[in-house]
Amino acid sequence: MSDLAEATAQVPPETAQQAVGYPALFVLVALGALVPVIPTGALVSSAAVVAFHQQSLPFGVLLVFGVAALAAFTGDVALYWLGRRGVRSRGGSRWLEALRGRAAPERLEQARARLDEHGVLVLVVSRLVPAGRTPVMLACLLARVPLRRFARGDAPACLAWAATYGLIGILGGSLFSEPWKGVALAVALTLLISTAPGLARRLRPAPHSGREAP
Repeated sequence: MSDLAEATAQVPPETAQQAVGYPALFVLVALGALVPVIPTGALVSSAAVVAFHQQSLPFGVLLVFGVAALAAFTGDVALYWLGRRGVRSRGGSRWLEALRGRAAPERLEQARARLDEHGVLVLVVSRLVPAGRTPVMLACLLARVPLRRFARGDAPACLAWAATYGLIGILGGSLFSEPWKGVALAVALTLLISTAPGLARRLRPAPHSGREAP
């Protein structure tokens, strides 16, 4: 026992953090792709800030990027597979209904039009646009896009998504010497990115009906 305790004490703190942090990042990002209540972009940016301040730079940052992209891809493919089961079933499924409930009708129509025009390449843009992933995924499901074709389009989308939020984390980490300040900035930036389109739509004036007052 004493030898085990001594060996454990000799493990660098960063190594112990990585052994716990990277699997946790994978699980949380994958779960966030399935159930969009976890701010996955903020998680990736925060992890990139912490990795930026570790001695393993740039290996740590690249590992964050790889883990985040793989987790996002795993979650997306799992959700799409569950949704396809609902499309093929007469009674549907709760996963398919959940996707329908999260996609506004007008955004779904836009996604279907873009899917018809650009194919699964639209997945790359949808991953980078706040609240854009769900309408495009639902459009793919309703168009009965095969899982393999969806995966081919989703892979570069997840890579681009992980790179974007990883760069936000690197920016936050490079501006401050203390990691917590970089994390705070990265979280603030990701929240701003995710809420800005919704605020813009709410503040946009309603279109005139075209009728003039008598």
